[in-house]
Amino acid sequence: MSTTATLRTVHAVPLPEGTVIHAALPGAQYADAYQTPDPHPNASALQAWLDMVARTPHWTRALMAVRNRLVRLVGLKDVGQLHDVHDQRSGPHADPRNAASYRQGDRVGIFILRHLGEREVVMGQDDKHLDVQVSLCKRLVGGQPMLVLSTVVHIHNTLGHAYMAVITPFHCAIVRSMLRRVAAVPTRTGH
Repeated sequence: MSTTATLRTVHAVPLPEGTVIHAALPGAQYADAYQTPDPHPNASALQAWLDMVARTPHWTRALMAVRNRLVRLVGLKDVGQLHDVHDQRSGPHADPRNAASYRQGDRVGIFILRHLGEREVVMGQDDKHLDVQVSLCKRLVGGQPMLVLSTVVHIHNTLGHAYMAVITPFHCAIVRSMLRRVAAVPTRTGH
């Protein structure tokens, strides 16, 4: 592994057109997307997600724990942590940290895998208040490999609107922080 001399930053971008997550946009009440250079362009989208959530910042874990305690008081579910690994794959050699051991419909952290492609993974969590979808997409921008982390939310009721009003600033800070951590990982060369 070697580091690159390029400045790694996170930028807000439009949802990438032609992606699975972009198709979920119609009717959504909230959507965002952030982009950063991809330090491991040969890894699958799901492997990039697993690597990213394995490095979830401690302050994010603390916020999620507070969130989970508070939302139970108003009837929302405790979804766990982004980095939670659920060993529910079949077979004696399943490795929940290895993207190849996952299938569409499996749980990965707080989400269910809705789309599993080499270049894009879409995960979601749907309940009576919100339908949240998150995509990690790998693409080339000006010939440079990039990661785009997108979120699309369909809000079902007043409690869902209230929840999003409170959580949105935290969501944006968490996404940016996670992408900055990914961008700080040395670039793999020779693959």
